[in-house]
Amino acid sequence: MEQIRMNDDNLMDLMACAVVVLDADLCVAYMNQSAEMLFGQSLQRMRSSNITYLVHSDVFHAQLRLAWQLNEPQAVREQVMYLLDEQPITVDCIITPVYEYEPRKITGLLLEMQRVDRQMRIVREKQILNQQQAVHELVRGIAHEIKNPLGGLRGAAQLLEAELENPELKEYTQIIIAEADRLKHLVNGMLGPGKLPCREPVNIHEVLEYVRNLVEIEGAANVRFIRDYDPSIPELLGDRGQLVQVCLNIVNNAVRAVGESGTIWLRTRILRQFTIQQRRHRLVLRADICDDGEGVPAHLIDKIFLPMVSGHADGSGLGLAIAQALLRQHGGLIQCESVSGYTCFSILIPLDRGEGTDGNQPG
Repeated sequence: MEQIRMNDDNLMDLMACAVVVLDADLCVAYMNQSAEMLFGQSLQRMRSSNITYLVHSDVFHAQLRLAWQLNEPQAVREQVMYLLDEQPITVDCIITPVYEYEPRKITGLLLEMQRVDRQMRIVREKQILNQQQAVHELVRGIAHEIKNPLGGLRGAAQLLEAELENPELKEYTQIIIAEADRLKHLVNGMLGPGKLPCREPVNIHEVLEYVRNLVEIEGAANVRFIRDYDPSIPELLGDRGQLVQVCLNIVNNAVRAVGESGTIWLRTRILRQFTIQQRRHRLVLRADICDDGEGVPAHLIDKIFLPMVSGHADGSGLGLAIAQALLRQHGGLIQCESVSGYTCFSILIPLDRGEGTDGNQPG
């Protein structure tokens, strides 16, 4: 049998972990293929570039200096970093000093970097879906117990109103009937959409433009909209009315967040081999609605899609919960990332028309 000879570079390029070797000036001396994929740059182009130019993260830079000063390996866990394209990624990184033959003389640093944001996203998504399912079942039980007495209360008020001769007293029964109807509407809203989507070919850009024009007419004329659409995205099979409701809710929240003036970004992209609800899809539409407002409060970020949770004093707390339920009926999901001065809601919808594979596969 013919033997396959492999040199060190071949072995390093087979590793899924991104390996970067830095010299004494913290400049790139070597990158394997996984590192080239992580940074989106070739070794030939990045050789002799300082790592602080490639990676923007104060915590990461501090750990590099610490590894050099202490002569000891350092670990960076689940650290958000910004690469050259300014897109955030989350990585685990082991920083190991590299020595010459002479003991304890450092000549550089070895970085072993593993991207973990995809695994974190899948775990977080599963937790959110399980949490929403549990809350939905609880709400269904409570709604059943509320709607029955509300119907009796409303009926009794109507019978009482028919017996009253004084028109002034009928005003009180009308209040009872109106409040019963309001509570019934609120409970129905907590239960989410009551019908399945009517699927038809929908152009997501037409939906976003319709929503943008609508909010501008309603008073957001001073808000600046920046559109970054991918014209190659095909039509999706979905319920246009429901998708308009989803986008309108998120855009209205963004308008409220930026106030009288601010910027809202509408962006569409295609994701390949992407996992939603533990199923991997060949093609997924991603529509981002981002704003430069104050951001979602940290204590609400994990609860923002639950019923009755709102970051606004006058909010009902049902808009995002209903929007998430509508997207789930399309096999999709809404994700939210928020820091002070930047919030992004991402609408994810499969484009492979129901096809999908087990989410445990890569993707």
